[in-house]
Amino acid sequence: MKYAAITGWGKCMPPAVLSNADLATFLDTSDEWITTRTGIKERRISHVPMTVLSHIAAARALACAGLDPKELDLIILGTCSADEQVPNTASGVQFMLGAHHAAAMDLNTACTSFLYGLSTATAMVRTGVVRNALVIGVEVISPYMDWSNRNVAVLFGDGAAAVVIEASDEPAGVIAEKLGCAAEARHTLRVRGMGTIYGNNEVQLGDTRWDFDGPEIFKRAVQGMTEATLAALERAGLTTDDVALVVPHQANLRIIEAVAKRLGLTMESVYLTVQRYGNMSSATVPVALVEALEEGRVRPGSLLITPAFGAGLTWCAHVIRWGKRVTPIGQSELQLPECDKTGLELVQEIMRRKGRTSKGFDVSLPTR
Repeated sequence: MKYAAITGWGKCMPPAVLSNADLATFLDTSDEWITTRTGIKERRISHVPMTVLSHIAAARALACAGLDPKELDLIILGTCSADEQVPNTASGVQFMLGAHHAAAMDLNTACTSFLYGLSTATAMVRTGVVRNALVIGVEVISPYMDWSNRNVAVLFGDGAAAVVIEASDEPAGVIAEKLGCAAEARHTLRVRGMGTIYGNNEVQLGDTRWDFDGPEIFKRAVQGMTEATLAALERAGLTTDDVALVVPHQANLRIIEAVAKRLGLTMESVYLTVQRYGNMSSATVPVALVEALEEGRVRPGSLLITPAFGAGLTWCAHVIRWGKRVTPIGQSELQLPECDKTGLELVQEIMRRKGRTSKGFDVSLPTR
């Protein structure tokens, strides 16, 4: 059987930090209110487009794998906040990398986009369609955020990470997964203002209103992540006792704790970044994976589980067997351009540019 081992990894985090105290300067909130409800202390705000973050994360992952971009067969970019709809963002990354022979596609399942992309790329490697692939998870949500709504404005941040997978005879990479979608609850998380249906409805680009049913999302997230984890482990013939590290979607600390409790896992076995970066949507799992590797939390041959959920409401879990190597082969010299603004200053610029109208958001869409 052919496997698709993860051989390279890299991240690119914007330097500008937006703290809870910063949010309290323009929202009715406080560090205590945010921390006790979410576990989040700060998040990052990007000063560059997502294509730039993606390019640097991708270059670092390729260098880590020792793979020349010209040898790359496929790029899958997972996101729900693409720079453009046409052309796709993945083609921009392909161009910037000089990966002239690579196919390029975007994939949007919201916060699960990276993991759905990992499943897609793994299947294509296993079936021989491609020899290798680059999978990116990236979000620049800050320009689309409703910064007047504290229920969502405190949660999200920007970031990017990528992995390289290559065909291997070694039993490594994704060895089992479970994907699903609770579409009957899709109305519980909806961003009004993003999409072509709003194009002629007097909505200014970047203006959004968020429907966010916190209690229902919490319930569905815990249920979906737990059931997906158990199903994926069963498919692999394993149990939670075999899991060395859980690298979950980092939406909310309470959700992660509830999932760990249902699975009978201790929080010591869970890798967390939510306190530093908040919810980076599709970037949360790959960024956490890269940082777990950097901190020595991933060992050769160890078993990882990556449960996640997102708008749709999509959910999934992947059982990943790590290969023999946990250190990079090489390093990329690419760096972000300097940022001369704080996270708060960047957000203030976004808010000044927005010109919300009262019309245009209430379009007719199926909700159930």
